[in-house]
Amino acid sequence: MNPSSPGRNAGLDTLRALAIVLVFANHYMLFVSGTPTFGWFSEVGWTGVDLFFALSGYLIGNQILGGIRRSRLSDGGERFSLVRFYARRLLRTLPNFYVVLALYALWPAFRGTSVLPPLWKFLTFTQNIQLTPGTAFSHAWSLCVEEQFYFLLPAVALAIAACRRPLLLAWLAVIGTLLAGMAIRSHLWTAHAGMVEQGSFHYYTLIYYSSLCRFDELVAGVALALLKNHHAGAWTRLTSRGNWALAAGAALLALTWSLFIEDHYGYAMTVIGYPMLGLSFTLLLIAALSPGSLLQKLRVPGAASIALWSYAIYLTHKTLCVLLRAPLQAEGWGPDSWQAIVLMSAASALAGWLLYLLVETPFMKLRDRYVPGNFARQAVPTGVVA
Repeated sequence: MNPSSPGRNAGLDTLRALAIVLVFANHYMLFVSGTPTFGWFSEVGWTGVDLFFALSGYLIGNQILGGIRRSRLSDGGERFSLVRFYARRLLRTLPNFYVVLALYALWPAFRGTSVLPPLWKFLTFTQNIQLTPGTAFSHAWSLCVEEQFYFLLPAVALAIAACRRPLLLAWLAVIGTLLAGMAIRSHLWTAHAGMVEQGSFHYYTLIYYSSLCRFDELVAGVALALLKNHHAGAWTRLTSRGNWALAAGAALLALTWSLFIEDHYGYAMTVIGYPMLGLSFTLLLIAALSPGSLLQKLRVPGAASIALWSYAIYLTHKTLCVLLRAPLQAEGWGPDSWQAIVLMSAASALAGWLLYLLVETPFMKLRDRYVPGNFARQAVPTGVVA
């Protein structure tokens, strides 16, 4: 899809571009410079992953919930197809992932001195379970969380849709899931993570990378999709106040960021910080989806392209910057110099564009040709006039 395609939402593009810029700033601090090169933005940059989760939760949740709703209302024999949904999802995520994984596995220089976990963990999307920080391709943990969530979500949604009072059950599932996440993090912090040094590898392995602890923003995005598909009146009222949602989301996000900077690994932020991020990003999503809102009308130069390449940039930028650090240092350009920052940023964008162009785009064309949608037509019984 072209960045200027009329089917794209400028607000969502801006948020997606913001997410990858946040992640880049944080990874630059952690793996390249060792200092907060971009100030507080580097320190909160890890929340870019959570923004990606919220975006994915809404977009994929809207496909699933909207598809189930359309199936129930359809009189033409259409039904939401799990096979087609999974096929489209995997054709979107796997090609780029496999190409980058092959670089880590087959080109030792690409992973440097980092140890690559067993390949089966990547192939089964279980690499994030008991993940040791600092291993090669460790940032793929977020893809594992997403894929696990989206393999489970359609089955849960279909099961709830088959029950009596499905809408009530759906909202109870959303609330119960968020409360369960808080309870799990509370238990893990109290029983384990709180006993060791704050910010230790133990905290990341046990809580930060754990699927059971990191689905808050995904669920928040799905809740927004549920609101859109089953509460038309409330959705209309919310999206008619997009600028208020933008102001509220920005204010809550600023507060949440400041609290995380002050006490990232403490008990309170471990338990409630992620739901706060989920609510902040949900409000920003509402603003992006509101006709006429500032976020939707604003066209940030380059944001549409960066958004389009964001998945490819996410997969490649960290190792690329680490590989570039030594030769740039040899030229007298340290990681905090403007020359190194510009060159590494440009290289990351270029690598993302190439991966998008050479791998992602051809598979998207194949997907559009062979699996153009999530729906399959039900067979018409013999003797019945369609």
